[in-house]
Amino acid sequence: MTVSITDVARAAGVSASTVSRALRGRPGVSDEVRTQITAVAAELGYTASRSASSLASGRTFTIGVVVPYVGRWFFGTVLDAAEKEFSAAGYDVLLYNLGSPETRKRFFTKLPVRKRVDAVLSLLIPDGEESAALRSLGVPLASTVGGARPGFTVVGIDDRVGAESAVRHLVNLGHRRIGMISGTSGPLHWTTPLERRQAYLDVLAEAGIEHDSALEADGDYTVEGGERAMTELLAAARPPTAVFAQSDEMAMGALRALRRHRLRVPDDVSVIGFDDHELADVVGLTTVAQPVAGQGAEAARLLLRQLDEPDAEPRGHVRMPIRVVLRETTAPPRPRGPQ
Repeated sequence: MTVSITDVARAAGVSASTVSRALRGRPGVSDEVRTQITAVAAELGYTASRSASSLASGRTFTIGVVVPYVGRWFFGTVLDAAEKEFSAAGYDVLLYNLGSPETRKRFFTKLPVRKRVDAVLSLLIPDGEESAALRSLGVPLASTVGGARPGFTVVGIDDRVGAESAVRHLVNLGHRRIGMISGTSGPLHWTTPLERRQAYLDVLAEAGIEHDSALEADGDYTVEGGERAMTELLAAARPPTAVFAQSDEMAMGALRALRRHRLRVPDDVSVIGFDDHELADVVGLTTVAQPVAGQGAEAARLLLRQLDEPDAEPRGHVRMPIRVVLRETTAPPRPRGPQ
């Protein structure tokens, strides 16, 4: 005979709702009672029915996740960390990869997540109409990119402060010809490249360094793009002695270009990145570390909290810590005349 949740509750001497919370790892159950219920369920051979739980709670036990580029390291890392939190809490993930304007427009026009998910994690920055469309779902919303916005819990970092610390590090080493590899062709409405560029300009002005547009190049937030951009910077009439790359992947591409041109890092050119990519330590890259996986995990936890405590005040904007990690790719410029 099939064992029901009521059978487990009766054998454990608790209510069916307590059994449900205990087996799904939800709060409101002591460790002692949870252990007891788990043991009883195992002894009776009880397996929770997703359809029965959904009918009882009105939930789908599914979280919708929308991303601009699922194959890119940053978004993939955030997604992986968030999915682990959702899975541990008994939720599935329904993924929408909106990498083109066409698929993005179709998604926000049709909103296929309606009545299919209990919450939405957005790894893209929605415009006003898109934000309104997501709010119309009536479910908890969270994001890991961009600044605060009505109706969303946003977990992220201060991009401007992080970029300022990177460029200021190069200035403090004595560099005056400081280039930047940006990602201006990033996802739609992505503010990160703009924030980091403004920080670059602000620190140059603060140090009394005149901005030279020839020392900026677009690296498309990829290794290949970073290599192309570094090659472009080296072709300038007065090449940079140091480069701030807005992402570690672009910084790695820059290192490859410098090696191909037989230039030594940091003796000839210093390079600093942003992210603390999992390979940054392998290549000795000085970088601004941000908790990429941590942002995904925290956003997931806050969404789950809203589902478990619907009357609790949702967090608005959560900023995660960042820091400069010094490795082997930055050093003072070698004396070689005017810089």
